[in-house]
Amino acid sequence: MKIEDEIQQSKFKSAHQKAIINLIYTTNWLQSKHQNFLKPFDITIQQFNILRILRGQHPKSISGTEIKSRMLDRNSDVSRLLDRLAAKLLIMKKISADDKRTTNISITEEGLKLLTLLDNQPVNIDSFLSLTEEEAVLLSNLLDRGRD
Repeated sequence: MKIEDEIQQSKFKSAHQKAIINLIYTTNWLQSKHQNFLKPFDITIQQFNILRILRGQHPKSISGTEIKSRMLDRNSDVSRLLDRLAAKLLIMKKISADDKRTTNISITEEGLKLLTLLDNQPVNIDSFLSLTEEEAVLLSNLLDRGRD
């Protein structure tokens, strides 16, 4: 559906304004779909993001500071999110032997199993946008360019 129909607005100041409004609307739409997808698995978007970061590091561990620097939502309270993931046994926190002020974080087998389960759902986050592979590459490239 066109953005004009979604927000019931037929005129925009410019093509740039329309694109930005469309991007903001689509971001919120995607976040809502993402939250609904994750809800049955009892994790939030931010927790999912942390688990994906840790899976990318696996089997190595990384610090909470490094996790925060890689997160999509950098305003998140990472220490609180890590505590919740540890309570669910999805991650492991261990004080660094080199620097007692640093905690090393790694994903557990349970965390890896959860991500595999999420990856193998018939409808998952990779299928939220109705785009071909080529269109997805083009969109990603345009978004990268827009941030330059």
